[in-house]
Amino acid sequence: MLIALDAMGGDHAPGPIVAGAVQAVAADPQLSVLLVGDQVRVEPLLAGVAHRERLPLFHCTQAVGMEESPVVALRKKPDNSISRCWQLLAQQKVEGIVSAGNTGAMVAGGLLLKRFLKNVRRPGIATVMPTLKGPCVLIDVGANVNPRPEHLFQYGVMGSIFARHILQRSQPTIGLMNVGSEEQKGHDLAKDTHALFNSSPLRNQFIGNVEGRDIHRGAADVVVCDGFVGNVILKTSEGVFEFTMKMVFQELLDALDGERDKAKQTLEGLIHRYDYSAFGGAPLLGIDGVCIICHGSSGDRAIKNALGVAANYARARLNELIVKELEASPITAAEE
Repeated sequence: MLIALDAMGGDHAPGPIVAGAVQAVAADPQLSVLLVGDQVRVEPLLAGVAHRERLPLFHCTQAVGMEESPVVALRKKPDNSISRCWQLLAQQKVEGIVSAGNTGAMVAGGLLLKRFLKNVRRPGIATVMPTLKGPCVLIDVGANVNPRPEHLFQYGVMGSIFARHILQRSQPTIGLMNVGSEEQKGHDLAKDTHALFNSSPLRNQFIGNVEGRDIHRGAADVVVCDGFVGNVILKTSEGVFEFTMKMVFQELLDALDGERDKAKQTLEGLIHRYDYSAFGGAPLLGIDGVCIICHGSSGDRAIKNALGVAANYARARLNELIVKELEASPITAAEE
């Protein structure tokens, strides 16, 4: 199992990125991580580490900055670490790629190569969200901001497979993000997508429209939306979680002064459990291969977990299941 890791991607690269790779190979004896980045900066970070033979280097001289225009940067910097990761995946030299770098560049790299699975019209980024009933999948959170109904339907298919095999949901339910639960609510995209689900083999799993407040209640195992809405939901949820935890942290510590140490330990455990780094990264579903996109501020824990997710995704052979299920759907038969 060889996974390519963008060693230059992220707000604090390459230090925590390389540290996460070291932890990942230590945790999984069948995993090797190909570090893609500037050898001058990466090599010193590997001095004296264990399992060095499973941490090979692929040298490249450029990196895409977090603030750069994705398409412009990919064109002007041909030897950047993101493009090199995609090329390695396209050449089937690695089974997956992981990056905490520029999300737009990661998505653009895949779109430029058009390494889509059979019948997939547009790939979508799936992220795992915490709920009162266990984790759910939200898709798409940024890859496709102008989708068609068939794209959203395919996100439901791919999200359902992910929920079944990664989140262990035996019969995942699927909800469509909307401004109301009634069938007639929403714009034409929502109404047409709703009709597609109701006329598909997934109609028994489809529970109809869900609202933003329903996500963390656990109303559906898979929540489908366009990339613009999904990205706003994701970042709003992160902000609300951070705000709430800080407020609760201070209020409880002040109220439980006699049990301050115990309360602090409990709250820190809660934050640790639900922080984005617990899962590591979000898979770009629909790509021929495995692609995990991480938060730009990812530390070593997030990178370690993202590499573990990539390895598990590859071992579960989810792409084969996605292709098989999409082939069975008449909705994917017509070309755009």
